Amino acid sequence: MKKEETADLGDWRDAGSRSERSERIRAALLRAAAEVVGEVGYSDASITMITQRAGVAQGTFYNYFKTRQDIFDALLPDMGENMLGYVRAKAAGPSNFAELEERSFRAFFSFLKEAPQFSRILNEAETFAPTAFQTHLQNVSRRYIRFLKRSLQAGEFPEYSEADLEAVAYMLMAARSYLSQRYRSDDGARVELPRSVVKTYMKFVLYGLLGRPQAGSK
Repeated sequence: MKKEETADLGDWRDAGSRSERSERIRAALLRAAAEVVGEVGYSDASITMITQRAGVAQGTFYNYFKTRQDIFDALLPDMGENMLGYVRAKAAGPSNFAELEERSFRAFFSFLKEAPQFSRILNEAETFAPTAFQTHLQNVSRRYIRFLKRSLQAGEFPEYSEADLEAVAYMLMAARSYLSQRYRSDDGARVELPRSVVKTYMKFVLYGLLGRPQAGSK
């Protein structure tokens, strides 16, 4: 296989210690799995395809994952943590809720440009890796609720209670997921979010979090 066809390993062959080498090989297998599933989907992704993409022997796979399903169950939570770290870094800085939410919204779609396979992995996981799907939802919602709680404690959107935050978090998560599907290219290789959608999203979010009807409405 040509070198450019393998995942960017980091390179595990250059690792100094055994533990470092082990960590790099596992990470390489997960990156390879992400690429393969992103290209052909969970149903057609095989251990052979993953190990060939990672540049390791097929027997090496079983030192890290028991079965194909085992790596599928690790894949989305691993990518989800990468996504959360990326968004957190891009949105960092002292700001109010509106500024932080817009920055994190933009950062999520920026992440999809760098890791376009994430969208397919997420959307197929509910069927092919339901345990991973639930773990990912819990990981993301927990972080989102923590962020919303800080804003609530700072006096923002006072019409809401702490008990409301889980539902709010899932609604905002759903908006991002469905918008990523709406603005995917026909081949599914990229997501191009129009600038107008960011404005529309923020208008909706801010009005919703205001928690009261517009003046004059019944």
